[in-house]
Amino acid sequence: MMRSLWIAKTGLDAMQSNLDTISNNLANVSTTAFKRVRPIFEDLMYQNLREPGLISSNGNFVPAGLQAGNGSHIASTMRVNTAGAMVHSDNPFDLAISGNGFFMLQTGPNSVGYTRAGNFMRDSTGNIVNSNGQQLLDSSGGTVNIPSTATTIEIASDGKVSYYTSNTLVPNILPSPIAIRTFVNPTGLSSSGAGIYTETLSSGSPQAGTAGQNGFGAITQYYTEQSNVNVAEELVTLIAAQRAYEITAKSVTASDQMLQKLGQM
Repeated sequence: MMRSLWIAKTGLDAMQSNLDTISNNLANVSTTAFKRVRPIFEDLMYQNLREPGLISSNGNFVPAGLQAGNGSHIASTMRVNTAGAMVHSDNPFDLAISGNGFFMLQTGPNSVGYTRAGNFMRDSTGNIVNSNGQQLLDSSGGTVNIPSTATTIEIASDGKVSYYTSNTLVPNILPSPIAIRTFVNPTGLSSSGAGIYTETLSSGSPQAGTAGQNGFGAITQYYTEQSNVNVAEELVTLIAAQRAYEITAKSVTASDQMLQKLGQM
Protein backbone atom coordinates (compact mmCIF):
# COMPACT_ATOMS: atom_id res chain seq x y z
CA MET A 1 0.00 0.00 0.00
CA MET A 2 1.27 3.46 -0.84
CA ARG A 3 2.61 5.34 2.19
CA SER A 4 0.98 8.55 0.94
CA LEU A 5 -2.51 7.16 1.65
CA TRP A 6 -1.73 6.59 5.32
CA ILE A 7 0.07 9.94 5.62
CA ALA A 8 -2.94 11.72 4.11
CA LYS A 9 -5.20 9.84 6.52
CA THR A 10 -3.31 11.24 9.53
CA GLY A 11 -3.56 14.71 8.01
CA LEU A 12 -7.31 14.37 7.56
CA ASP A 13 -7.69 13.24 11.18
CA ALA A 14 -5.61 16.19 12.41
CA MET A 15 -7.52 18.70 10.27
CA GLN A 16 -10.85 17.26 11.45
CA SER A 17 -9.78 17.74 15.08
CA ASN A 18 -8.67 21.27 14.20
CA LEU A 19 -12.07 22.04 12.69
CA ASP A 20 -13.77 20.61 15.79
CA THR A 21 -11.70 22.89 18.02
CA ILE A 22 -12.46 25.98 15.96
CA SER A 23 -16.17 25.11 15.88
CA ASN A 24 -16.19 24.79 19.67
CA ASN A 25 -14.55 28.22 20.00
CA LEU A 26 -17.18 29.80 17.75
CA ALA A 27 -20.01 28.00 19.54
CA ASN A 28 -18.87 29.55 22.85
CA VAL A 29 -18.41 33.12 21.61
CA SER A 30 -21.21 34.24 23.98
CA THR A 31 -20.24 32.00 26.91
CA THR A 32 -19.24 34.00 29.98
CA ALA A 33 -15.45 33.93 30.60
CA PHE A 34 -14.86 31.22 27.97
CA LYS A 35 -11.21 30.85 26.94
CA ARG A 36 -10.47 29.93 23.33
CA VAL A 37 -8.52 26.75 22.65
CA ARG A 38 -5.67 26.40 20.15
CA PRO A 39 -4.53 22.98 18.84
CA ILE A 40 -0.82 22.11 18.87
CA PHE A 41 0.29 20.08 15.82
CA GLU A 42 3.23 17.67 15.74
CA ASP A 43 4.74 15.50 13.04
CA LEU A 44 4.73 11.75 13.65
CA MET A 45 7.77 9.53 14.07
CA TYR A 46 9.98 9.31 10.97
CA GLN A 47 11.13 6.11 9.30
CA ASN A 48 14.91 6.25 8.90
CA LEU A 49 15.79 4.69 5.56
CA ARG A 50 19.34 6.00 5.92
CA GLU A 51 20.67 7.53 9.11
CA PRO A 52 22.38 10.94 8.89
CA GLY A 53 26.11 10.77 9.67
CA LEU A 54 26.78 7.33 8.18
CA ILE A 55 30.02 6.70 6.32
CA SER A 56 29.61 6.17 2.57
CA SER A 57 31.52 3.66 0.44
CA ASN A 58 34.24 6.23 -0.31
CA GLY A 59 34.86 6.86 3.39
CA ASN A 60 33.09 10.23 3.66
CA PHE A 61 30.29 11.08 6.10
CA VAL A 62 26.85 11.22 4.51
CA PRO A 63 25.81 14.90 4.81
CA ALA A 64 22.09 14.14 5.03
CA GLY A 65 20.08 11.04 5.78
CA LEU A 66 16.96 9.65 4.15
CA GLN A 67 13.93 9.92 6.38
CA ALA A 68 10.33 9.21 5.38
CA GLY A 69 7.64 11.12 7.23
CA ASN A 70 4.53 9.42 8.57
CA GLY A 71 2.13 12.33 8.82
CA SER A 72 0.93 14.58 11.62
CA HIS A 73 -1.36 14.64 14.61
CA ILE A 74 -2.65 17.05 17.27
CA ALA A 75 -0.47 16.55 20.35
CA SER A 76 -2.47 18.80 22.68
CA THR A 77 -4.89 21.68 22.89
CA MET A 78 -3.73 24.83 24.66
CA ARG A 79 -6.19 27.12 26.39
CA VAL A 80 -5.45 30.80 25.73
CA ASN A 81 -6.04 32.54 29.08
CA THR A 82 -6.12 36.15 27.93
CA ALA A 83 -8.84 38.21 29.57
CA GLY A 84 -12.11 38.86 27.79
CA ALA A 85 -13.96 42.17 27.65
CA MET A 86 -15.79 43.40 30.75
CA VAL A 87 -19.53 43.99 30.38
CA HIS A 88 -21.56 46.03 32.85
CA SER A 89 -24.73 44.69 34.42
CA ASP A 90 -27.26 45.71 37.07
CA ASN A 91 -26.91 42.52 39.10
CA PRO A 92 -24.94 43.15 42.34
CA PHE A 93 -23.83 39.52 42.31
CA ASP A 94 -22.16 39.76 38.91
CA LEU A 95 -18.41 39.69 39.51
CA ALA A 96 -15.35 39.85 37.27
CA ILE A 97 -11.65 39.38 38.01
CA SER A 98 -9.40 42.06 36.53
CA GLY A 99 -6.12 40.17 36.22
CA ASN A 100 -5.00 36.74 37.36
CA GLY A 101 -7.13 34.45 39.44
CA PHE A 102 -10.15 32.21 39.73
CA PHE A 103 -13.20 32.07 41.99
CA MET A 104 -13.61 28.95 44.14
CA LEU A 105 -16.80 26.90 43.92
CA GLN A 106 -18.06 23.98 46.02
CA THR A 107 -18.71 21.48 43.22
CA GLY A 108 -19.34 18.46 45.46
CA PRO A 109 -19.24 17.24 49.08
CA ASN A 110 -15.43 17.02 48.98
CA SER A 111 -14.54 18.70 45.70
CA VAL A 112 -13.69 22.25 44.69
CA GLY A 113 -13.75 23.83 41.23
CA TYR A 114 -12.35 27.07 39.87
CA THR A 115 -14.00 29.52 37.50
CA ARG A 116 -13.76 33.02 36.07
CA ALA A 117 -17.46 33.06 35.18
CA GLY A 118 -18.78 35.45 37.79
CA ASN A 119 -22.45 35.51 36.79
CA PHE A 120 -23.66 34.64 40.31
CA MET A 121 -27.01 34.86 42.09
CA ARG A 122 -28.43 34.20 45.55
CA ASP A 123 -30.27 30.97 46.42
CA SER A 124 -33.18 30.50 48.84
CA THR A 125 -30.85 30.27 51.85
CA GLY A 126 -28.84 33.41 50.98
CA ASN A 127 -25.76 31.67 49.62
CA ILE A 128 -24.14 33.14 46.49
CA VAL A 129 -24.23 30.44 43.80
CA ASN A 130 -23.74 30.03 40.06
CA SER A 131 -26.44 28.97 37.61
CA ASN A 132 -25.93 25.30 38.57
CA GLY A 133 -26.38 25.99 42.29
CA GLN A 134 -22.70 25.53 43.14
CA GLN A 135 -21.75 27.75 46.07
CA LEU A 136 -19.14 30.51 45.96
CA LEU A 137 -16.51 30.06 48.69
CA ASP A 138 -14.72 32.58 50.88
CA SER A 139 -11.08 32.55 51.95
CA SER A 140 -11.84 30.30 54.94
CA GLY A 141 -13.52 27.68 52.77
CA GLY A 142 -17.04 28.58 53.85
CA THR A 143 -19.95 29.79 51.78
CA VAL A 144 -20.64 33.46 51.09
CA ASN A 145 -24.03 34.02 52.69
CA ILE A 146 -26.04 37.23 52.56
CA PRO A 147 -29.38 37.29 54.41
CA SER A 148 -32.61 38.06 52.62
CA THR A 149 -33.01 41.23 54.73
CA ALA A 150 -30.02 42.84 52.99
CA THR A 151 -30.98 45.95 51.03
CA THR A 152 -27.66 47.22 49.65
CA ILE A 153 -24.77 44.87 48.92
CA GLU A 154 -21.21 46.03 48.31
CA ILE A 155 -18.32 43.81 47.20
CA ALA A 156 -14.93 45.52 47.37
CA SER A 157 -12.02 44.95 45.00
CA ASP A 158 -10.29 42.83 47.67
CA GLY A 159 -13.33 40.55 47.96
CA LYS A 160 -14.72 41.91 51.24
CA VAL A 161 -18.52 41.68 51.31
CA SER A 162 -20.67 44.17 53.21
CA TYR A 163 -24.38 44.86 53.25
CA TYR A 164 -26.99 47.11 54.83
CA THR A 165 -30.39 46.18 56.15
CA SER A 166 -33.43 48.41 56.46
CA ASN A 167 -32.80 49.09 60.17
CA THR A 168 -28.99 49.56 60.22
CA LEU A 169 -26.83 52.60 59.56
CA VAL A 170 -23.52 50.74 59.86
CA PRO A 171 -22.75 48.06 57.24
CA ASN A 172 -22.48 44.42 58.21
CA ILE A 173 -19.18 42.93 57.00
CA LEU A 174 -18.75 39.21 56.39
CA PRO A 175 -15.83 37.77 58.38
CA SER A 176 -13.97 36.35 55.35
CA PRO A 177 -13.56 37.87 51.88
CA ILE A 178 -14.37 36.04 48.65
CA ALA A 179 -11.60 33.54 47.88
CA ILE A 180 -9.37 33.96 44.86
CA ARG A 181 -6.79 31.45 43.67
CA THR A 182 -4.06 31.44 41.04
CA PHE A 183 -2.06 28.65 39.40
CA VAL A 184 1.50 28.46 38.15
CA ASN A 185 0.24 26.90 34.92
CA PRO A 186 -3.46 27.71 34.39
CA THR A 187 -3.30 26.05 30.96
CA GLY A 188 -2.81 22.76 32.81
CA LEU A 189 -6.23 22.96 34.49
CA SER A 190 -8.77 20.36 33.42
CA SER A 191 -12.02 21.74 32.00
CA SER A 192 -15.13 20.18 33.54
CA GLY A 193 -17.64 22.13 31.45
CA ALA A 194 -19.90 24.99 32.57
CA GLY A 195 -16.82 27.21 32.83
CA ILE A 196 -15.39 25.21 35.75
CA TYR A 197 -11.82 23.92 35.95
CA THR A 198 -10.20 21.42 38.28
CA GLU A 199 -6.67 21.16 39.59
CA THR A 200 -4.22 18.73 37.95
CA LEU A 201 -0.58 17.83 38.43
CA SER A 202 0.20 19.98 35.38
CA SER A 203 -1.50 23.10 36.78
CA GLY A 204 0.20 22.90 40.16
CA SER A 205 -1.46 23.56 43.50
CA PRO A 206 -3.76 26.58 43.91
CA GLN A 207 -2.05 29.63 45.38
CA ALA A 208 -4.08 31.57 47.95
CA GLY A 209 -3.97 35.33 48.21
CA THR A 210 -5.96 38.53 48.52
CA ALA A 211 -7.68 39.96 45.49
CA GLY A 212 -5.95 43.04 44.12
CA GLN A 213 -2.67 42.36 45.95
CA ASN A 214 0.64 40.66 45.12
CA GLY A 215 -0.28 39.81 41.54
CA PHE A 216 -3.82 38.60 42.26
CA GLY A 217 -6.55 40.17 40.14
CA ALA A 218 -9.00 42.63 41.68
CA ILE A 219 -12.68 41.77 41.93
CA THR A 220 -15.06 44.15 40.15
CA GLN A 221 -18.74 44.21 41.10
CA TYR A 222 -21.51 44.75 38.51
CA TYR A 223 -19.35 43.34 35.71
CA THR A 224 -18.89 39.98 34.01
CA GLU A 225 -16.05 38.81 31.81
CA GLN A 226 -16.97 37.85 28.28
CA SER A 227 -15.46 35.19 26.02
CA ASN A 228 -12.01 35.98 24.58
CA VAL A 229 -12.94 34.44 21.21
CA ASN A 230 -12.27 36.78 18.28
CA VAL A 231 -14.89 35.85 15.68
CA ALA A 232 -13.02 37.35 12.72
CA GLU A 233 -9.80 35.56 13.68
CA GLU A 234 -11.60 32.25 14.17
CA LEU A 235 -13.35 32.54 10.79
CA VAL A 236 -10.04 33.12 9.03
CA THR A 237 -8.56 30.12 10.86
CA LEU A 238 -11.63 28.08 9.91
CA ILE A 239 -11.18 28.88 6.21
CA ALA A 240 -7.48 27.97 6.37
CA ALA A 241 -8.29 24.68 8.13
CA GLN A 242 -10.95 23.87 5.54
CA ARG A 243 -8.54 24.48 2.67
CA ALA A 244 -5.88 22.34 4.37
CA TYR A 245 -8.44 19.54 4.71
CA GLU A 246 -9.36 19.81 1.02
CA ILE A 247 -5.71 19.74 -0.09
CA THR A 248 -5.00 16.71 2.09
CA ALA A 249 -8.05 14.97 0.63
CA LYS A 250 -6.63 15.58 -2.85
CA SER A 251 -3.54 13.64 -1.77
CA VAL A 252 -5.80 10.64 -1.22
CA THR A 253 -7.33 11.13 -4.68
CA ALA A 254 -3.90 11.40 -6.32
CA SER A 255 -2.67 8.23 -4.61
CA ASP A 256 -5.85 6.42 -5.67
CA GLN A 257 -5.37 7.47 -9.29
CA MET A 258 -1.79 6.18 -9.23
CA LEU A 259 -2.99 2.83 -7.87
CA GLN A 260 -5.59 2.66 -10.63
CA LYS A 261 -2.87 3.16 -13.23
CA LEU A 262 -0.80 0.38 -11.67
CA GLY A 263 -3.84 -1.88 -11.66
CA GLN A 264 -4.40 -1.34 -15.38
CA MET A 265 -0.90 -2.47 -16.35
